[in-house]
Amino acid sequence: MSAVLDQPTLMRRVLPLFQGFDWLLLCAVLLLCALGLVTMYSSGYDHGSRFYDHGRNMLLAVAIMFVVAQVPPQRLMAFAVPLYTLGVALLVAVALFGITKKGAQRWINLGLVIQPSEILKIAMPLMLAWWFQRREGQLRAVDFIAAGLLLALPVGLIMKQPDLGTSLLVLAAGLSVIFFAGLGWRLVLPPVLVGAVVVGLVIWYEPQLCAEGMRWPVLHDYQQQRICTLLDPSKDPLGRGFHIIQGMIAIGSGGFWGKGFMEGTQTHLEFIPERTTDFIFAAYSEEFGLAGNLLLMAGFALLILRGLLIALNAPTLFARLLAGAVTMIFFTYAFVNMGMVSGILPVVGVPLPFVSYGGTAMVTLGMGLGILMSVARSRRLMQT
Repeated sequence: MSAVLDQPTLMRRVLPLFQGFDWLLLCAVLLLCALGLVTMYSSGYDHGSRFYDHGRNMLLAVAIMFVVAQVPPQRLMAFAVPLYTLGVALLVAVALFGITKKGAQRWINLGLVIQPSEILKIAMPLMLAWWFQRREGQLRAVDFIAAGLLLALPVGLIMKQPDLGTSLLVLAAGLSVIFFAGLGWRLVLPPVLVGAVVVGLVIWYEPQLCAEGMRWPVLHDYQQQRICTLLDPSKDPLGRGFHIIQGMIAIGSGGFWGKGFMEGTQTHLEFIPERTTDFIFAAYSEEFGLAGNLLLMAGFALLILRGLLIALNAPTLFARLLAGAVTMIFFTYAFVNMGMVSGILPVVGVPLPFVSYGGTAMVTLGMGLGILMSVARSRRLMQT
């Protein structure tokens, strides 16, 4: 009788919370976090408490991941419409009476100053996954058109702020869901080919297009300048081209093994702008070289491949689309950041996941990891 009434131990009560966790995915994240902490200690040692704040933000992201992982994908569906509606409403509020900093109107004061566009990084794939789940088995062309409109509304509002980096991330997340939902290659290839032709023409006619006084339609002036600077940063080496040139110098000077921990001259002589945030990859490359970059890319490759495998084995269409889109968010973060620092993409405000300093981005990443863990757990628990 006493054995029946015995209370379970703390270990037995806690253990079910970790049941079904994808430990390979967690190992990839821990590797990236370790590399991020080492790099932050070196590049941010004279930036006050940035190293300790970065560690605190990582712990916060892990806590958020753990909480979100306990929520089954079916319950996550209930948040799709309210979160998307709230995000779009806040973007409209930002456009009407938002706070302007450094020429961009991206924030709003609700007792606490927030950047609503960050909400859409998670709300957008949630909304589109919910949309396609409701139409499973009866998808028509009009459903994809409606999904495109749902995506275009927040992306347009974010670009108007202007915030090219966040709009690219939201766009990539939304397009991933639409593609994974079954959009045919016949509709994907034409815009890709058109984009390739446009890029080729811009490169070919760069001197004329980037001439003094030339204005491009659609793009803001600063966006046009970023593209022109990417094509030829040497035109303004001490101004707009400074970031790209110094980033490439730092990456190249690292060689194969790098200059060593705390030994990066470009980093510690402050030639690399934003060395703890957007351009931290340049600081990392200088000190750890190509060997360190291969290890970093292996961590991201493991994270992305594991995320895609989780999406492939997801039990429902909603979970599959959501996990696939979240995985592509991680890919977009890493690809765009490394690309802009290496000089193959325009400079935009996109951090390197788990390496760059930033509390808001870390919270978003924690939520994304929690969603992947939730999908992985639902599959494993169903099997057992």
